[in-house]
Amino acid sequence: MEYVYAALLLHKAGKEIKEDAVKKVLEVVGVKVDEARVKALVAALEGVNIEEAIKKQAVTAPVAVAAASEAPKKEEKKKEDEKKSEEQATAGLSALFG
Repeated sequence: MEYVYAALLLHKAGKEIKEDAVKKVLEVVGVKVDEARVKALVAALEGVNIEEAIKKQAVTAPVAVAAASEAPKKEEKKKEDEKKSEEQATAGLSALFG
């Protein structure tokens, strides 16, 4: 993740995202640099419009957060339904055995 952060920092500073620049950023903050990861990052970002990618992420992130916050509510309702179902089954059994 720190490799991506280094690239974003360079982008924000208006610098070109090159291998040597990414290495310098990582070294300054004390990260042991993996040459292969740096090369892979620079190659992956080649031709990518970072501003557009950030904007897309800013649009989709709130949707993902909203979806994640809905999940617990659905689980709670499911548990309540299961509890009611168990109570009904118990009530039915007690009627059989008086």
